Amino acid sequence: MTISNNTRLFKEAIKFIPGGVNSPVRAFKAVNAKPIFIEKAKGQYLYDADSNKYIDYCLSWGPMILGHANKYVLEQVGKTMAKGTSFGIPTKLETKLAKMIADAIDSIEKVRLLSSGTEATMTAIRLARGTTGRDKIIKFIGCYHGHVDHLLVKAGSGAMTLGTPSSPGVPKDFTKHTILVPYNDCEKLEAAFNKYKDKIAAVIVEPIAANMGVILPQKDFLKTIRKLCDKNHSILIFDEVITGFRVKYGSVQPLYNVQADITCLGKIIGGGFPIGACAGKTKIMNNLAPQGQVYQAGTLSGNPACVAAGVATLELLKSQKPYSELKKTTEKLCSRICQTLRQKNIKYTLNQIGSMFTLFFNENPVVDFDSAAASDTARYAKYFSEMLKAGIYLPPSQFEACFISTEHQQKDLDKTILAINNIRL
Repeated sequence: MTISNNTRLFKEAIKFIPGGVNSPVRAFKAVNAKPIFIEKAKGQYLYDADSNKYIDYCLSWGPMILGHANKYVLEQVGKTMAKGTSFGIPTKLETKLAKMIADAIDSIEKVRLLSSGTEATMTAIRLARGTTGRDKIIKFIGCYHGHVDHLLVKAGSGAMTLGTPSSPGVPKDFTKHTILVPYNDCEKLEAAFNKYKDKIAAVIVEPIAANMGVILPQKDFLKTIRKLCDKNHSILIFDEVITGFRVKYGSVQPLYNVQADITCLGKIIGGGFPIGACAGKTKIMNNLAPQGQVYQAGTLSGNPACVAAGVATLELLKSQKPYSELKKTTEKLCSRICQTLRQKNIKYTLNQIGSMFTLFFNENPVVDFDSAAASDTARYAKYFSEMLKAGIYLPPSQFEACFISTEHQQKDLDKTILAINNIRL
């Protein structure tokens, strides 16, 4: 019996890499499957080690808004790499990207570039604590802000998927200052502030949750957070690692008429390269070393190849203005998915905003961690496997977001709907 290349590569990977993967959700455990190995990608398509072609709705978990291997982005990265790939010394490209971010987001005046979204949230929390002189932070159950020790408490995304809402190796003392509140629950948030009053350094939140599946903030939720932070002199941190430059050019903050004090970015601002950013008003950001006393450093922060990719991506997004068309394409796909599932008498909820969406196998509204967790994960696993066989790549977890790129075309939507129509769930 011939063993597939994907199987062979996974067996080899397990020998040298824990679980055979370098990020847990890639192991496909949540969908009772074995991972595929990608050889190349172009536009909206992935090609695996067995020469299978897939329509990609994961898009490297969001960054590839222009599709894979965009010609202009690769050209700009190539020009930059020809001059050197890392210096550990400032370059003008860093300032250019920082200025582009500040120009795009009203609440941002200064930017600290980092190497990942996890570094961004870690820095934001430290900066908030150092600025306020307080220790406690509030996070929302189901929101994932990277694998920072004090934030890995009932987190969403990978941790939720694998059934480990907290992780061994995180001392209890590290999380004793982390206050958990249900997402979209203004009453319990206010109760937390009343209980801890002047001890709360910051509230960190995904303004649009995307790590327990896409969940939208309910009316006045974000405004209530802003109001309570102002009243208690606490700092409001928006984790926009996923939503930044995804729903619109810049931040989602204008959509909800709420400004954050600190904004965390990643994914799209690196154009597919590893990057992160912690950004905000000058009076807060100046507390970071070397100007202030809050320490943060990174050998590869502002790496020229990553920054070049980010600059090129933002240039194209600003000039092409694809967001209206992305939204229209996504709404069209989601409408057809809903119609097909209704015809098949399958219970579902679909949450969508802009070019991101999640299909939950759950007949009730999904508004927080508990309602997301009530979804039929076994049915999602079957759905994932059947769609994969049909050449459609979806996130290997019920609790993740799907994304559309500028490269997705009508023929891709048609093939996707045909696949859903043909599978048995």
